[in-house]
Amino acid sequence: MSLKFSVGESSLVGPRTRNEDYAGVVTPNHAVLATKGALIAVADGVSGNAGGREAAEMTVRTVSADYYATPDTWQIHISLEKVLSAANRWVLAQAAANRNMSGMATTLSLLVLKGQRYILAHVGDTRIYRLRNKTLTQLTTDHVWDRPDMRHVLKRAVGLDSTLNVDFSEGLLEVGDTFAMMSDGVWEPLGEKAIHHAMMLYDSPQMISDHLTKTALEKGGQDNATAIIVRIDEIGTDNLNDLLSDAQNLAVPPKLKVGDALDGFEVQDILHDSRATVLYKVRNQSKQLFVLKTLQPIMANDKDSCQALLNEEWLAKRVVSQCVPQVLPLTAEQRKHLYYVMTWHEGATLQQRIEHGHHFTVNGVAKTAEDLMRGISMLHRLNIIHRDIKPANIHIGSDQRLRILDLGVALNTTIGTPETMSNPGTPSFMAPELFEGKSADITTDIYAAGVTLYYLLTRKYPYGEIEPFQAPRFGEPIRPTRYRPDIPAWLENIILKAVARDSDKRFETADEMLHALEYGELKPIALQRTPLIARARLLKWQWLAIFSLILNFLFIYLLIVS
Repeated sequence: MSLKFSVGESSLVGPRTRNEDYAGVVTPNHAVLATKGALIAVADGVSGNAGGREAAEMTVRTVSADYYATPDTWQIHISLEKVLSAANRWVLAQAAANRNMSGMATTLSLLVLKGQRYILAHVGDTRIYRLRNKTLTQLTTDHVWDRPDMRHVLKRAVGLDSTLNVDFSEGLLEVGDTFAMMSDGVWEPLGEKAIHHAMMLYDSPQMISDHLTKTALEKGGQDNATAIIVRIDEIGTDNLNDLLSDAQNLAVPPKLKVGDALDGFEVQDILHDSRATVLYKVRNQSKQLFVLKTLQPIMANDKDSCQALLNEEWLAKRVVSQCVPQVLPLTAEQRKHLYYVMTWHEGATLQQRIEHGHHFTVNGVAKTAEDLMRGISMLHRLNIIHRDIKPANIHIGSDQRLRILDLGVALNTTIGTPETMSNPGTPSFMAPELFEGKSADITTDIYAAGVTLYYLLTRKYPYGEIEPFQAPRFGEPIRPTRYRPDIPAWLENIILKAVARDSDKRFETADEMLHALEYGELKPIALQRTPLIARARLLKWQWLAIFSLILNFLFIYLLIVS
């Protein structure tokens, strides 16, 4: 079920010569509505000279356009914060560049409706009310000075200061909720009681908005009057299956052999055959090669596995980059089974190269490291933690481009689906804190990348190989030069910093590690040495044991002497 709502909008100039209010409503198509939501905004321009209208209009237009250009993997408030900061810088730049625009600024109240939730972003003294079960609630706070003679002076507005401080809030929607967004030219002359009466008087959002603006001017309003009324008719769901509605009831295909066809894709080869998933190299009717990923037939009734495959497709579709294979968009008519298709790239994974005896040179690994960190950095900017970086998931194409594979266990905060495994991954590439039950983050991907580079160079692991279900104990990592003396000190230090036992001693971001790799020996990093006691991890009882042993020797000596 998708979100449905009705909107009414009214904006009157009033006694002013110019309307400096601006309102915007963006209602995207079903797919975008499910992922980004609808956006409604009211702005009230402010300026001692001119430019108030320009500030209000351009802020609403900019935010309305740029919000939908942000990655779907970003949380809504993060996307809004980014675009609002950019709008604030634009207004400040216009005011600085044009003398007649000096002092231009605007208030802004934003409402995003998505699935079952609403998200508010607010700065200034425009207001948002909500009528629920006949009770009217003000959802925003006016950012004005709390003095009778300064109640019209704004403390916060877009374009007022170089740092924009925005109020964010959110909540659950209910059918029948009615939101009223208005400028001070409406709420000030009317008051809350009259607003409540108007919203109870009519059923039509358009009639409510018309009544509010007209009545505000009739009661002596001296400002522009703008009001938007939004009524929730049906709430949507935050279930990811609704975002992939075409794939909800698709059946897992039977096991395929070379030469078999599925929905127009002919199987050329079986690339991977694991306990849960199968990857086929396929060819479409245009003779183009792709990779088709689906579940094993035995997993057909496993809802978690089916959901996980849909999650992976949804996430992969939103990573538009040369660093990952791209997902082929398929319509409901084209796809009759549960799978997704991605681009095929000739080449091999790093693990396949290792298994074929490939020797990785130091320069080659350094180049691979830079490309890998660019790819991981791109994922992190999209709020995606890969959680399974390893040689088997890093592909080098015949075009020499590195691609990161398999987002099957990737973590993204916007998906909101339950995890069947708290910390999936390959044990030898998992950071120490993951074995203690801590959640994966940026530094755990960096750790896995460091272990990958270590393994490419030495065929060993910095803390030794870790078997599944093993409870490892991490001491001090073995320096890779012990196995490979030709590794330069600058590269060794980068790898050791990436695989540091303590997460706060690793690189903070993938970009920081990339920076160190790019400069190499020109700006080598200094590796912080761990004190001997910390390396040995001696506890109090160990010191007591040593002290006791010394005392025993002393007593024995005294007995012998006596």
